[in-house]
Amino acid sequence: MILLIELPAMTGLNAVLAAELMPAIVWVTASGGLEQNELAETLETVGAGEVTLAAAALNREPADFACVALLEKILPLTLAVLILGADAARAAETNRPTMDVFSGSSQTPFYAGWQQRLTVGAGDIFNLRIYGRTDSIRTYVPVGPDGRISFLEAQSLLVAGLTVDEMRAKLDAELGKFYRNARTIITPVEWRSKKYYLLGAVVDRGAYTLDRPLTIIEAVARARGIDTGLYEHNTVELADMKRSFIVRGGRQLPVDFDALFTHGDLTQNILVEPGDYIYFPSGTVNEIYLLGAVGSQGPLGLTAENTLVGVLTVRGGILPTAYQQRVLVVRGSLQKPQTFVVNLAAILSGREKDFVLQPKDIVYVAEKPWLRAEELLQIALNAYVQGMTTAWVGNNIRPLVTHSLLPSVQ
Repeated sequence: MILLIELPAMTGLNAVLAAELMPAIVWVTASGGLEQNELAETLETVGAGEVTLAAAALNREPADFACVALLEKILPLTLAVLILGADAARAAETNRPTMDVFSGSSQTPFYAGWQQRLTVGAGDIFNLRIYGRTDSIRTYVPVGPDGRISFLEAQSLLVAGLTVDEMRAKLDAELGKFYRNARTIITPVEWRSKKYYLLGAVVDRGAYTLDRPLTIIEAVARARGIDTGLYEHNTVELADMKRSFIVRGGRQLPVDFDALFTHGDLTQNILVEPGDYIYFPSGTVNEIYLLGAVGSQGPLGLTAENTLVGVLTVRGGILPTAYQQRVLVVRGSLQKPQTFVVNLAAILSGREKDFVLQPKDIVYVAEKPWLRAEELLQIALNAYVQGMTTAWVGNNIRPLVTHSLLPSVQ
């Protein structure tokens, strides 16, 4: 078994101390990005710490191989230089985008913001003890729903939103009132507070704990993949990839699910973050979506009355404040939508023919005048994203959820 452990940059003392205990270290750095004096200082520190360097990994071929020759003289080479598409050490320090060697994505940052400052939350579990006191060991201590934790004399300390180091300092300060030179040792056992939500046409839909970095593909795989069904004796996936989306912080991200899952474009395979909502609408339901100033918003199954006036009539018509001269109809994928501007007033007066709708059309009736479809397109798509997610949650997991999951889209 090969165990891979990611350490901070080798310039950090903590990394050197941890590396001393490991049988072999692969040093990942940027070719051409390390000055000669920095290289010498780092190698001197590593040598003083008796760290076994087994290999060095560069993110690209250097302009000349002078540094490679230097490393070859130092390393006990079973493997001298690996040319990899990752600049782990520098990316960890600068948080710049880097190449993901497993997905081929140049869009995936090595560390997301939530990973750089990993905070404690309700449901997280820790092992706690005071250094030097064997009688102080407490295992599987949870952070309560109120974000507080209790350990020995430190009762109900608010730790939600703090890092582990900040929580340790807070416990030390409180326990210092009862113990001399109290030093709390905290070992995370389970991270349960960070969650993402996978809804729609997947096998195991619901809320998942984000206990490690996950890409969209890995998140779907954890849910046992896209839901499937039989169509003309063939097994087919039931999700509509062109209308699938991910929402983060109240906004839809520009991820093309059709390109990712249908065409294998791994540049769309971004990392999932806490609070993300991933939704795969069904590809088998012939329905349209009525939004805006209409009598009743939401999805509507198509029947024989598949015209604009027909579906508006079924849903109670339009509101008195509706702008009838320009009704927006959005057709196609969320990433490359096709728009139609329909004069509902002209249709109702008999001056124009009724507009024929197609399955998955989005009909948006505005309450104020507008000129260009681009002005209203993003509002309509945001309304669709929010409405579909809220509708799915309400229809499928209402007993488990007592508040709105999706933030308002600005």
